[in-house]
Amino acid sequence: MGVSELPRIPRQAATRPPPFDGYARASGTARAETERLVHVFNRRGPEGLAALQREAEISLLNQGITFTVYADERGTEKILPFDVVPRVISGIEWAALESGIEQRLRAIQRFLADLYGEQRILRDGVIPSDLVVNSPFFCREMVGVAPRGDVWVNIAGVDLIQDETGGFMVLEDNLRVPSGVSYVLENRRVMGRILPDVLQRARVRSVEHYPQMLFDALRSMGGSEDCRVAVLTPGIYNSAYFEHSFLAAEMGVDLVEGQDLLVDQDVLYAKTISGLERIDVLYRRVDDDFLDPLVFRSDSLLGVPGIMHAVRAGNLSLANAPGTGVVDDKAMYAYLPRVIEYYLGEKPQLAQVPTYLCREEKSRATVLANLGDLVVKPTDGSGGYGILIGPHASDEEIARMRADIEARPERFVAQPLISLSTLPTIVSDDGDAHLEPRHVDLRPFAVTGADGAMRLLPGGLTRVALRKGTVVVNSSQGGGTKDTWVLHDGEDFMNAE
Repeated sequence: MGVSELPRIPRQAATRPPPFDGYARASGTARAETERLVHVFNRRGPEGLAALQREAEISLLNQGITFTVYADERGTEKILPFDVVPRVISGIEWAALESGIEQRLRAIQRFLADLYGEQRILRDGVIPSDLVVNSPFFCREMVGVAPRGDVWVNIAGVDLIQDETGGFMVLEDNLRVPSGVSYVLENRRVMGRILPDVLQRARVRSVEHYPQMLFDALRSMGGSEDCRVAVLTPGIYNSAYFEHSFLAAEMGVDLVEGQDLLVDQDVLYAKTISGLERIDVLYRRVDDDFLDPLVFRSDSLLGVPGIMHAVRAGNLSLANAPGTGVVDDKAMYAYLPRVIEYYLGEKPQLAQVPTYLCREEKSRATVLANLGDLVVKPTDGSGGYGILIGPHASDEEIARMRADIEARPERFVAQPLISLSTLPTIVSDDGDAHLEPRHVDLRPFAVTGADGAMRLLPGGLTRVALRKGTVVVNSSQGGGTKDTWVLHDGEDFMNAE
């Protein structure tokens, strides 16, 4: 079935099945992997739950684990909301997810190498050429450039959801500067402080090795054991600055800003008190547009003049490579199943949400006729901004989106509303703590070095929509996080208790 040949959109039925609950079966009994944890929380009771939550929040406050909300007039710096009830994933379920993500990223690596190389996939008509060249994330300056090992994506975050049956689906790819992994590590450390005995008995797979895993992958892109790696940050006012400084410290590498760097004869150097020191690999947390004012935005003060010359000369590896964001484009998402089949000759292991491209006349007509039943997203959007959730939108919001689509159809895609799975989450009403279901998603993180081997961190960032009824989990929209526990293969939860 072609991208534009999607099934007719059903009206939202009153008998729609309830969301998949990560802890309880439809019968109300606990799932095998969570049964013992349910007993733990039940024994603690409401007061014990409230005490655990307070202890976690104090720990986060003391560590200064923050993020920034630019649109909040009350102040931008926030302590990241955290819920102590973890997500639990069995070893068997995780193995299937790992295989599906590995397949997806393997195809994406080959796609990017081809897209900035021979462009066979465009010549063969598998993907419309104009969709690529008109994407705001397509980087013409990378055409003809081959990163070491042809590895374009060193760090990937793949957003997953579970539908009503519990099956995992890919919601979107994050390949430009995916964020959130620092919260994965800090969430686990918090849980280790407040529930050390439970965490130990549960035999949860560790996430503490991520900084070393990341450093090894980055260093391999430099081509030698003694190459110099640094992390490039936009600065302290960036929403993810905590993560930038955290990862640099954990890897034992320098955290630098554009003003700390210069390019001389196509080589990147850091300015230090000992003089100029060459940098071979730069883990950049700056978007493409701001990397090099000589090539991209001339008004950028965040990047380094000439840095793209160093990349093109082969003297610098940027992770991730510029131009990888073309896959993040939500219009491109609709073609990823074709990309997997084209390069690998395999059917996708992970399903994804049916997507209507408003740029296509037939799909656009379907979308405009069903706006009240769809989720509409800007193709270049992120952070949950600019989204219309039709079933929850007002008539005025729907009318405004209709006008936007009619004016710029190529800027929007639409998807049916998937009832995101839920996890029990601590809610306090007048000091009375109890558990209520809240919608969640999952962002696993993968790293790839010059050898092309992908290494997936067991677990990932579980984001939770803390406001009742909402399905928007982004921290910028009031969401929080949970720890994600992946059990060892063949282990029953807390079987050693």
